[in-house]
Amino acid sequence: MPFSKTENNKKIAFIMIAIMAVAGIMGIMKTALTKDVISSDSNLVLAQSDEVKTDAAAEKDNTGMDRVIPGTENWNGKHDIRPASFLKNLWETTGIYQMIHSKGQTAAAEEAVEVEKEDPFAGKKAPGYQYLIMIAIGFLIIYLGAGRGFEPLLLIPIGFGTVLVNIPGANMGLPPDGMLSIIYNAGVGNEFFPMLIFMGIGAMTDFGPLIANPKMALLGGAAQFGVFFTLFGVSLLNLIPGVFDYNILQASAIAIIGGADGPTSIYVSAKLAPELMAVIAVAAYSYMALVPMIQPPIMKALTTKKERMIHMDQLRPVSKAEKVLFPMMLIVLTMLLLPSAAPLIGMLAFGNFVKQCGVVERLSKTMENEMMNIVSILLSLGVGSQMTPEKIINGKSFGIIILGLVAFCVASATGVLMAKLMNVFLPKGKKINPLIGSAGVSAVPMAARVSNKVGLEYDPSNFLLMNAMGPNVSGVIGTAIAAGVFIATFAK
Repeated sequence: MPFSKTENNKKIAFIMIAIMAVAGIMGIMKTALTKDVISSDSNLVLAQSDEVKTDAAAEKDNTGMDRVIPGTENWNGKHDIRPASFLKNLWETTGIYQMIHSKGQTAAAEEAVEVEKEDPFAGKKAPGYQYLIMIAIGFLIIYLGAGRGFEPLLLIPIGFGTVLVNIPGANMGLPPDGMLSIIYNAGVGNEFFPMLIFMGIGAMTDFGPLIANPKMALLGGAAQFGVFFTLFGVSLLNLIPGVFDYNILQASAIAIIGGADGPTSIYVSAKLAPELMAVIAVAAYSYMALVPMIQPPIMKALTTKKERMIHMDQLRPVSKAEKVLFPMMLIVLTMLLLPSAAPLIGMLAFGNFVKQCGVVERLSKTMENEMMNIVSILLSLGVGSQMTPEKIINGKSFGIIILGLVAFCVASATGVLMAKLMNVFLPKGKKINPLIGSAGVSAVPMAARVSNKVGLEYDPSNFLLMNAMGPNVSGVIGTAIAAGVFIATFAK
């Protein structure tokens, strides 16, 4: 996106946020009106009164750290939010524990209980004018991609999917034979398309900057604080009665937006909260596209002019052997410590190994080009197919837009603050330019380019791009790890 068009881009972004805000307000009003109608039923009021008394009695035994999180009542203890229990559950999901106590995949499959995910929007019908609103949003998304250069490879198909699925009588999103429904069920509603995207990302990524300067992984890890911080934001929104009632699964899916990683957001929401996938995916890709607008003010607010002008040493050359061994090391560590992240990191490592080994160039080029292009089209159309009014025009969706922005801002800020903290312990001449800390989010390589661009504003000879790529690629791994932690801890 050309930086000379920043002011115009801000106007477009404000228009998009305004439309989503109007949709959210309409959803909130609709929720309030519905509750008023329900409360007029005297029999239901009496029933609710009895339930309140029962809940009040139970509340005495269900407070503090023992409180059951909504939506997790039947999880056999997985709702327990005490730190010791959380760590115990996390340890039991590691590969080491499962290797020691495993009964084999066949036995585990026999014991597994299949939980059918219910669609809370099934059978709901929105008023006709709301479909027109969604079609207008679809055209706006298309304009942002085609006219303003905001992630056009993704937003254009998402926009067309949004328009097509909301055309009255077209039935393109109607199961089982609608084209968009077939695309969604084939690879968006499960892990298939996101895995292929990660394979392509691996084939397109050079981990050399991270290998040359491993401490940059701390910046990528620090940026994930925005992901976990958002869980607290969800709790605060739940304090608003009658409007927001996210459970821990939905909160985890929303929090991943802070990593600025579209495929991972889709993957986690498909696993934990498929009913929120559409708005989560659009929010994640929108904030990825708005990186050049969102990050610079945060970076400048948290750094001094002197810090922005810090020059960093040129990275050492990385051997081919190191680049080949790196993805294999990733797989081994994931297998031992967090197997729930193996689908994401495994495909990333596979794609990167194919690229770096150099003996299957045809496969590498196919992953980078043809496969990546085809899957991006199908994935984006499938996401657009979920942009229907009953899923978007409601209070929850409005909350997701707000929480996603907060998560992304916090992630950018904590990366910068971590770089400043590291400088306290680094010797003179080895200091880190804090601007590269914001590149710890997963928006590769856009976040690294933004760090470089801001640095050049203060010193035209200060090229930070290669140094910024270290935290940038580590952010991809960090977000995948955060996703694995959520899935391992909360997935049923």
